[in-house]
Amino acid sequence: MTILAIIVLILLGLLLLILEFTVIPGVTIAGIGGVAMLIWSIYLAFSTYGTLAGFVTLLVILILAPLMVYYIFRTKAGRKMVLETNIEGKVDGVPVDKIRVGDTGITIGRLAPSGKARINGETVEAQSTGSFIDHNKPVRVLKVLANKVIVEFIKTE
Repeated sequence: MTILAIIVLILLGLLLLILEFTVIPGVTIAGIGGVAMLIWSIYLAFSTYGTLAGFVTLLVILILAPLMVYYIFRTKAGRKMVLETNIEGKVDGVPVDKIRVGDTGITIGRLAPSGKARINGETVEAQSTGSFIDHNKPVRVLKVLANKVIVEFIKTE
C-alpha cells in the first residue's frame, strides 16, 4: 500500500508542477503543493523502505521532473505556450540631421512633462525640463536624444 502511496504522490506532485509551469503563472499553491508532495514521497520511501529505496525515489524524481518539463514544452501544445516571435517594431527616432540644439518650435499638445512638439517642420516626442508647458507655446531645443528632444519654454514678454 505504501508503494502505491509513494507513486501517487510522485505523479500528483509532478502533475501539479506541470500545472504550475503551464497554466498558473508565478509561485502558487499548485507549485508549493507539488514540491511538498514530491518531498513527502521521498520521506515515505526513506522512512518505510530504508536508505536505498529513499535514494532511488529521489533519483527517479530528479530525473523525471526535468524530463517531463522538457517533453511537455516540446509537444505541439507546449510550443504554443512559449513565445517564439521576435518583436521587430522600433521607436521612431528623432531626425538628428534636421533638429539641432538651439532650434525653436511650438508645442502641439501640453508637455506634462512630455508630449509632442513641432520643430523645423518635424513632429517629435518632446520632454520639458520639468515644468509643464501648455499647448501652442514656443520652445527651444536643449538636447537631442535618440528618441526625444529636451526642450525649455521660451518666455515671450
